[in-house]
Amino acid sequence: MLQPKIYIQVKHYLSLYCVTIILGLIAVTACSSKKAGDATPVEYVNPYIGNISHMLVPTYPTIHLPNSLLRVYPERGDFTGDRLHGLPLIVTSHRGNSAFNLSPFHGETMPSKPVIDYSYDQEIITPYSYYVYLEDENIDVDFAVSHQSAIYSFDFPDNSVSHLMFNSKKGNLNWDGRGLSGSQEIGNNTNVYIYAEPEYQPLNVETLNSNKAVLKAPDVTEGDACLILTFGERKNIKIKYGISFIDAQQAKANLTREIKKFGVSEVKNKGKAVWNEALGKIQISGGTESDKYVFYTSLYRTFERPVNISEDGRYFSGFDGKVHQDGGRSFYTDDWIWDSYRAHHPLNVLIDGDKEADILNSFVRMSEQMENFWLPTFPEINGDSRRMNSNHGVASLLDAYEKGIRAFDFEKAYQAAKGALTEKTLAPWSAMPAGKLDDFFKEKGYIPALYPDEKETVPEVHDFEKRQPVAVTLGTSYDLWCLAKMAKILGHTDDYELFIKQSFNYRNLFNHETKFFHPKDDKGKFIEPFDYIFSGGQGARAYYGENNAWIYRWDVQHNIEDLIKLMGGKDQFVKNLEDMFNKPLGKSKSSFYAQLPDHTGNVGQFSMANEPSLHIPYLYNYADQPWKTQKRIRALIHQWFRNDLMGVPGDEDGGGLSSFVVFSQMGFYPVTPGSPIYTIGSPFFEKSVVKLTNGKEFIIIANDVSARNKYIQSAKLNGKNLNEPWFAHSDIANGGLLELEMGPLPNKKWGRYL
Repeated sequence: MLQPKIYIQVKHYLSLYCVTIILGLIAVTACSSKKAGDATPVEYVNPYIGNISHMLVPTYPTIHLPNSLLRVYPERGDFTGDRLHGLPLIVTSHRGNSAFNLSPFHGETMPSKPVIDYSYDQEIITPYSYYVYLEDENIDVDFAVSHQSAIYSFDFPDNSVSHLMFNSKKGNLNWDGRGLSGSQEIGNNTNVYIYAEPEYQPLNVETLNSNKAVLKAPDVTEGDACLILTFGERKNIKIKYGISFIDAQQAKANLTREIKKFGVSEVKNKGKAVWNEALGKIQISGGTESDKYVFYTSLYRTFERPVNISEDGRYFSGFDGKVHQDGGRSFYTDDWIWDSYRAHHPLNVLIDGDKEADILNSFVRMSEQMENFWLPTFPEINGDSRRMNSNHGVASLLDAYEKGIRAFDFEKAYQAAKGALTEKTLAPWSAMPAGKLDDFFKEKGYIPALYPDEKETVPEVHDFEKRQPVAVTLGTSYDLWCLAKMAKILGHTDDYELFIKQSFNYRNLFNHETKFFHPKDDKGKFIEPFDYIFSGGQGARAYYGENNAWIYRWDVQHNIEDLIKLMGGKDQFVKNLEDMFNKPLGKSKSSFYAQLPDHTGNVGQFSMANEPSLHIPYLYNYADQPWKTQKRIRALIHQWFRNDLMGVPGDEDGGGLSSFVVFSQMGFYPVTPGSPIYTIGSPFFEKSVVKLTNGKEFIIIANDVSARNKYIQSAKLNGKNLNEPWFAHSDIANGGLLELEMGPLPNKKWGRYL
């Protein structure tokens, strides 16, 4: 039976909650009478979309400001996890655990472990705030985030001693008489620091050691460092804190700069305004409420990475372990370029060219700071992890330059990209210098494959990885095309001639009999027998990478016309596309996904869940059947991107998939980053207004558009008839108007490239 004081507290809480629900229902009723579009963009963000996975974990309900250093999310096993593992203070990766934890509790009994696992309820998450009720402890938690600092407010039960317990896991904590400071090592000699300041001074500061609380021990340097702040019978406790990658003093400076008072509401209001400004770079009207939630939540996801880690003009670089002056330009990292080059970087170019310039400038700085002057592939907080295959940062450099962004050293960028593609090994997941595989690639024009019973002998291949010879050959062919175009711009004629020739290396693995890209051995013989769905082992990595041959069949973004010719012309090209969307899995789902867990979101052999697939639905545009692109894009987004907990089909990667949704719902997409061309799909909204960096607007109007009226009947670009399913960046760079007439049946004559 509840004790009287707890019963009163719970009753008071429930009464407030019921009032809140009633007021909420009134508000919803009132809002329903408003015109569509009255809600601000951030009110259409649902951080829970995609929190339950089909296979891999696609999203976390992340609380942060756009591209900011401080990010948190509830730490639990997954969305359905029944316990919160403390309360987060910072996560250093979108898949990592919290670097620090905070556990409020009350009473005379001290915990037996440094992080409390809570039963919780009434959780509410927005991009800038968090609320949760810790039901066993009977504590209300309210949280708001700034860029490099945040604030918590805790409401404790009456007449009970209140405590806050901090944990640093692998690190140290210290109480200086006014605030708490600490650090934690997060790999590669990189540390994250904290400085936390309570509104009222604690009565005691204790440490938890060997399951015992020891009074007044302010320095804790052992593993699972833990400090307990006791405040007596204080009902409300607020604590604000700053985070830094430089040192604890800088963490304190970040806090002092951003949060001067102990007002949670004030920080929330500022955060909401920041998000509305960022999301307001694209304004939409028309469409369904569900479509709006999917759109603005997808746009919110694109601001999760990369992360601006400049702090008062300085930043710690995990690429050389030093603190640098930023020279007045923000330093960005945590950018998974294998994903983000496809649509995420082009989206930045479109809506925030100044930020994109700083991101690319950061790429160049990283290259200079590392041991070898090689462009990064997977820059994270603690350095470049060199994950995945190929080096697609070169595509982002070229794409931005071709679209008018020049505020980075293009020559240095070129030299870093050239080093990454010619001096570093092409072997995936490896940071080693070029070796035998690379010599073979330069001589023969492809990466040789091993037979299933052959063992790896080449040292540059990572010990837990495979060669991924088809994926590497195709991806590097594209990278070399980008490098060739950079060389031509810079006047490096000899380089241009070499790299443009090598950009056709994908042809060396094309099987003219089957019309697939097929691995070859070092003698030039195709690996046989071969199954284009299942050969390659786990993740198809022995030959491809995460996806099977049906996806890599289309991995020639830089020369689609040549791919059409290789396949036998446009009609056969379209037939092959249709075959992919209709090809069965070939095994039970459990067997298929046991081998290919990244190859989810299936429509036949097509995978909507993995980034190498993103350009594929748009390829009909290049074969005189753009109406099939219009149909396919509509179907794919409505099937796989929805306003619900399973509304993301695969590993989202902090903007990788979401940027595809943002572009596609507006009605166009950058199929070939590095080429300043957008191809047209099927818009979801009657009007989309893109606020360009220069202050001008690109407007897309889709007259009579609806779920049924998804087909383009005719088009005008800047007042002139448009009969092609694409347009140039230069057409919209100074503002533009794309006007589409939509209808329920395809106009098969529109958009034919004859």
